[in-house]
Amino acid sequence: MSVPLLKIGVVLSTMAMITNWMSQTLPSLVGLNTTKLTAERAGYPDRSTGVLPANPEETWQVYSSAQDSEGRCVCTVVAPQQSMCSRDARTKQLRQLLEKVQNMTQSIQVLDQRTQRDLQYVEKMEVQLRGLETKFRQVEENHKQNIAKQYKAIKAKMEELRPLIPVLEEYKADAKLVLQFKEEVQNLTSVLSELQEEMGAYDYEELHNRVSNLEERLRACMQKLACGKLTGISDPVTIKTSGSRFGSWMTDPAAPEGDTRVWYMDGYHNNRFVREYKSMADFIMMDNFTSYRLPHPWSGTGQVVYNGSIYFNKFQSHVIIKFDFKTSAISKSRQLDNAGYNNMYHYAWGGHSDIDLMVDEGGLWAVYATNQNAGNIVISKLNPGTLQIIKSWTTDHPKRSAGEAFMICGTLYVTNGYSGGTKVYYAYSTNSSTYEYIDIAFQNKYSHISMLDYNPRDRALYAWNNGHQVLYNVTLFHVISSQEL
Repeated sequence: MSVPLLKIGVVLSTMAMITNWMSQTLPSLVGLNTTKLTAERAGYPDRSTGVLPANPEETWQVYSSAQDSEGRCVCTVVAPQQSMCSRDARTKQLRQLLEKVQNMTQSIQVLDQRTQRDLQYVEKMEVQLRGLETKFRQVEENHKQNIAKQYKAIKAKMEELRPLIPVLEEYKADAKLVLQFKEEVQNLTSVLSELQEEMGAYDYEELHNRVSNLEERLRACMQKLACGKLTGISDPVTIKTSGSRFGSWMTDPAAPEGDTRVWYMDGYHNNRFVREYKSMADFIMMDNFTSYRLPHPWSGTGQVVYNGSIYFNKFQSHVIIKFDFKTSAISKSRQLDNAGYNNMYHYAWGGHSDIDLMVDEGGLWAVYATNQNAGNIVISKLNPGTLQIIKSWTTDHPKRSAGEAFMICGTLYVTNGYSGGTKVYYAYSTNSSTYEYIDIAFQNKYSHISMLDYNPRDRALYAWNNGHQVLYNVTLFHVISSQEL
């Protein structure tokens, strides 16, 4: 309200200044003698006082001027007789001045009308502001009533976000490393352009080696950027219901673009038939499949298909077999030395699940237990071609206490059970050779999980849950440590 009121004050002050100017300055402009002007206390013009010129026929005379009750200028002017020469230069000047005075009077009237409108606007705004003040008071009272509920909701949300705090701390520490990888990827384009310009300077073999080296660096960089720490698992999506209580199903994470075949293996022992469906749709409809007969029955549910071959544990042995689907023959087999088998170190649910084969972004893995490690889990990275152990890590987690396990980005995640309420509660990182206890919810919809594997191409967990084939999406938080540079 202060701005419109200030505006009214400025208008009234301007009117007073114009009045004063006319009463004091106008006579001197036209060459008149000093005139006495008076006003009554009420502000009305005094029409009985004033001094007329000695010769009123020769000039104009301001007889009186004052302000009325509304601040408007009121002037009394004595004009010369009409017999005066109208062409006199002084007369013209006086006429022009009179016209200016009349114009100013009209302007003052317009200002007065605008002032009255502004005053009405201000009064209207005052009513609206008082209404807003009342509403704000009501909102404040409602806020005090609802603040307790809001606090509880915020507290519950913070409890949900609490597990992300250590992840965020780790991510913040590695932010510079992520930036370095981004810059390296951006530089690859310019390097390739330079190679193209240098085509004439190198022979084909040397150029091919340089391009291959860059390609490997790019693949390694992209793999590190694609990896992350598990922070969440979605609700399950049931693909179909078939088979017995135990079994396994999978897709090939290394399959070429457009290859969506699905493999299906019912049971955990004394079975050697594998079904290959052409697509997920065919798998759902149980249509359009090829059946392969393996040379040996498998043991447990830890089989995995990788790059066109199936890897499985031969029944009642610690032998791992690689079977090529194209040739329908064994391409490689090797003993996993010291690994327990035949229900010696199985998962908590049993089922000859001593040796569990897995694939993640880093390749092929075997998870098992040994007497040398007191029945605790051992993780071995395998060469997928020769099945030789590249490197092994020993943990302090008993394998028989684990419900199921899976690998993501070089980290083994273990569930606390296979039936009823289940969660992922233990993680061992092969990148840092360290472990931690975590708390990631995992919905066990059908109350008996006998197979749980991660597929890095789909970013999903494949599960066999009491005769149901189920998928879970995973949430990964991208973290790059200095050891991966």
